[in-house]
Amino acid sequence: MAGRAARAEKSADTRQTILDAAERLFAAHGVHAVSTRKISEEAGQGNNAAVSYHFGGKTDLIRAIVRTHAERIEEIRARLVAEAAGSDDVRTWLSCLVRPFTDHLDALGPPTWYARFRIQVTADPGLREISQDEALASPSLRLLIAHLTHTLPGPPPEVRAERLNMASHLILSMCVEREHALAEGTAARQLTWNDLADNLTDALVGLWQAHSTG
Repeated sequence: MAGRAARAEKSADTRQTILDAAERLFAAHGVHAVSTRKISEEAGQGNNAAVSYHFGGKTDLIRAIVRTHAERIEEIRARLVAEAAGSDDVRTWLSCLVRPFTDHLDALGPPTWYARFRIQVTADPGLREISQDEALASPSLRLLIAHLTHTLPGPPPEVRAERLNMASHLILSMCVEREHALAEGTAARQLTWNDLADNLTDALVGLWQAHSTG
């Protein structure tokens, strides 16, 4: 039993090392520029087939990275949505859209790679479905969107959907900018992740409540 537990722990450690190495490489060089062989080398695995052994293929590896972060982000969002229950304040609900991502990156500590990795996945038509699957699987995000819809009942559904899409792109892009600045050691425009979250929420309030001409 002890030997089996030790092997399971070693396998879990190896998987995490591979996930971390892949996330760094994908973020820095792009998903298609990085081979599974390079990931195995970066993870310190003598076996070049380590990625295939633990994850199957590159797409499954990418999905595992997204899922690992999504679970932590979901925990933060679920807590924030529960705390906001009963509020009719649009800023409160938009903060619930922003802070799960910024708080998660803050908790990871610098340097982080996930925002830069995530934008690579989101921009790739062949991989975008992975991010979409994550959104569809999130109970707290569905509840959050329902509350946001309640705060802006006037515009057509397609307008609200477009603004949510804009909001998602803005959140990710600004997190990428700060993440990159922290990694490079250059002065970040926002002093802290909390400052960025506040400024993003302010901007999204304006976006969400803007008059629709459509």
